[in-house]
Amino acid sequence: MRISIIGTGYVGLVSGTCFSEFGVHVSCIDKDEDKIARLNQGKIPIFEPGLELLVTRNHAAGRLVFSTDTIGVVAKSDVVFIAVGTPERRGDGAADLQYVYQAARDVAKGLKGFTVIVTKSTVPVGTGAEVERIIREENPDADFAMASNPEFLREGAAIEDFMRPDRVVIGVEDKRAAEILKSLYRPLYLIETPVLLTNIATAELTKYAANAFLATKITFINQIANLCEAVGADVHDLAKGMGLDRRIGKKFLHPGPGYGGSCFPKDTQALAKTAVENGEPVTIVDAVIEANIGQKKRMTGKIIKVLGEKLSGLTVGVLGLTFKPNTDDMRDSPALTILPELIKRGAKVLAYDPEGMASASKMMPDVTYGSDAYEVCQGVDAVVILTEWNQFRSLDLERLKSAMKPQNDGSYIFFDFRNIYDPEPMAEQNFQYISIGR
Repeated sequence: MRISIIGTGYVGLVSGTCFSEFGVHVSCIDKDEDKIARLNQGKIPIFEPGLELLVTRNHAAGRLVFSTDTIGVVAKSDVVFIAVGTPERRGDGAADLQYVYQAARDVAKGLKGFTVIVTKSTVPVGTGAEVERIIREENPDADFAMASNPEFLREGAAIEDFMRPDRVVIGVEDKRAAEILKSLYRPLYLIETPVLLTNIATAELTKYAANAFLATKITFINQIANLCEAVGADVHDLAKGMGLDRRIGKKFLHPGPGYGGSCFPKDTQALAKTAVENGEPVTIVDAVIEANIGQKKRMTGKIIKVLGEKLSGLTVGVLGLTFKPNTDDMRDSPALTILPELIKRGAKVLAYDPEGMASASKMMPDVTYGSDAYEVCQGVDAVVILTEWNQFRSLDLERLKSAMKPQNDGSYIFFDFRNIYDPEPMAEQNFQYISIGR
């Protein structure tokens, strides 16, 4: 079987590489000639643990190739995945589908013989039908069938998620296409991965519903954490008490400064927009979106409550910038809300992140970036942890204190917005320790 992937972004590159690991011949296509040239040289444009090794191995074996020739590659493909970006459209929160529709026009020009066209990008309900209409308009004689195969890849764990997924969802309404896609995913049958075959509309909506539910769970525990602070409860014990109920489960019940990334912010917005357009608003998702914005702002408020409204003359050291660890993704990271506000109020901000500083420096040029955690804590009035990278979990606290500026009472201010450390030991180490929900 030969497949092609239109788009070499996060989803396209990871999916194509993992399919090639199954032994399938995969062509990853992109219009960006420089990007394709770099991929052919073994230069990976994103940070994802394990990805570089798989790309190198399968490219060397000839199973994974990179090309800009959409028409030529599609003509030889049994399955074509559309995995281009669907960013949030400015102004109304809907998904911007211009890249999906352009990919459909490009694919239409190369179709020869029966081909399965699959939307892999996260797209609103009805996108598959519109892609089919475009292709038939561009190439009335094309022999193809549409399908939807949403991705459920977590940044930082994408390889494992693809190789050992919780489920595979395939929206398909053509028997030939169904058999081809089942054959493509046959390696996963051996590990008894559940494969759900449904119609295209259901598959399209499943991805949005899943992400909106997880975003809701995160937002719920964040708001409960805020209540815990008000009444003297401990959110970690509370979350454990909830999570032991198998109907609820323990995952996504860890409080933090608000969700970010490439999926949850735009997917909740897109789902809310789709719901309104179809006359069935999902008000719980609307509330989640607003609460998440408020949670990020609340973190700034916690800092100001301790350091004061005016931060002129103060220096803050920030550990972690990306929206989560094991990625270089800065999209909708809480740092993008918190740090500019601190600078606006007069603070000098020093920051370190193992992978995110190249992107962060373009978005926040007024921040000073350091080479490690201890460098950015040198002489600071307070430390803020925003991302729970493993290297921040066991900091040398004595070394940290020797770098920091003590307060008048001899204490050191430490904001832990990922609740990595325990309050009592931190207090014993003479830290003013501020976390979430404890």
